[in-house]
Formats: sequence, C-alpha cells, structure tokens
Amino acid sequence: MRPSGRHVPGAPRPTRTRTARAAHSRTITPDVPSKIVIGLGNPGQQYAQTRHNVGWMVIDRLADRAGWSGRARNKDAAVAVGGRYKGLDLLLVKPMTFMNESGIAVRKVLARDRAPLHDMLVVVDDFSLPFGKLRFREGGGPGGHNGLRSIIDELETERFSRLRVGIGAPDRGFIDHVLSTFDPEERARLDELLDAAADAVEAWARDGVNKAANRHNAFELRPADAELLAPPGEVGGPAGDDGVRRTKTGWRKVRTEAPE
Repeated sequence: MRPSGRHVPGAPRPTRTRTARAAHSRTITPDVPSKIVIGLGNPGQQYAQTRHNVGWMVIDRLADRAGWSGRARNKDAAVAVGGRYKGLDLLLVKPMTFMNESGIAVRKVLARDRAPLHDMLVVVDDFSLPFGKLRFREGGGPGGHNGLRSIIDELETERFSRLRVGIGAPDRGFIDHVLSTFDPEERARLDELLDAAADAVEAWARDGVNKAANRHNAFELRPADAELLAPPGEVGGPAGDDGVRRTKTGWRKVRTEAPE
C-alpha cells in the first residue's frame, strides 16, 4: 500500500536520502516547498487554440522547456507535472473542470500539497489588455474573468498572485471573442508572447511577484511593421552591423545567409 505522505505525531520525520533527492528531479515531493503555477483554460480540442486557453499554452511552453511534455498526470480535477528546473521546484497545473469551475481544482491542489497562497501563481487571459501585453498583479478582484471568480469563491480570498496575458479587446461579444482563435497576425507572434510569459513565470518563481512585475509589466509586443521604426541596432529596430537585433527581452542574433 502506498504511504499517505502524512507525518504521524510523535514519530521521527524521515530524512531525505540521496535517492529521494534524485527522485525529486523528476517529480515534486510533498515535503519540498514548490512554486505552483496554475494555467486557466477549457478542456477539449475545440478550445485548445482559443484565446481563453492562453493560460494552458503558457503551462505547455514551460513544460516543454523543462522537458516534461507528455508526463502530466490526472489528479484532483487537474492535470499536473512538476520537478526541478533551473534550480526551481515547479508544479505546473491545468484545471480540467472547465473555466467557470477552475476554483474546485485549485482548492484541491493547494490542499493536497499543503501550499501557501504566496507560492501560487495563476496565469490567465485578459481581454482588457492589448494582445502581447503582460501584467502581474498581487491580489485584486476577478476583473470580469469567471475562472478567477471561481478561484476567489472557492478559496474565499483574493490574496493570490496572477499573471494576466493580453489577448486583445473584443470587436464583438466578449464570450465570442475569448472562445475564438487568434487572428493570423497574432498567431504569427504567439510564440514570442508565450516565450515572454514563460520568462515572466520563471522570474516570479525565482524573485517573487514584485520584482517580476517591475521587470515584465513593461513588456509589450510591438506590431511587426513598427519594429522598423527604430534605428538599426536599437531596441525594436532591425539588426545592426553586428547582426544582432535587440529586443526588450534580450539580444537575438539574426541568421544571415552565406554569400553565393
């Protein structure tokens, strides 16, 4: 029978052996503090590429970076995968309850892992932000988002951090908007946005919400045609003579073709 993982009062606490530490590189163990990242979305292939599922997309991007893709397990109304990545103990969670009941899964995950709220981040779409804008917020109301409202209702508190990912303002009813797929122009830059959001999550796990906000709340994807407005070699402009294009998230070497 599998042990419950609970400590029996009066019994000595087990020490972590080298084997246990090695196992921790593959999975989160209950006695190790971890950062829990909740990405909100809807289950079902018909929702996979919709704006409302951008939280799931960020979770998938993080899992792919860590080499955890395809290893998630179903448990407590969610799929989750975790381990040690870049010195961080992360648990990546996608609630499977549909958006409007996300709080049920979140409450169960927190109870199972005995995790404090300050170790949890919720990644969520936000149609009040332009596409490509990121914004950390520590606490606050749901802002019209039913997934956040469900979490607040289930936990009976607003005191948890969230990363809002801009999906653009609706030009029709907001329900139709959030359940629609990204426009072709947006899809062309979605990878860049997901990478930036994943970077922001890593910063939160490493440095906390305030430092992560100071660094990443200024991030915003510029329209592709606007990048040429900046001089060569400057942030947002084309590559300089050294072949490096400078962006708000770092430097990027531009691949050049060898002369014929």
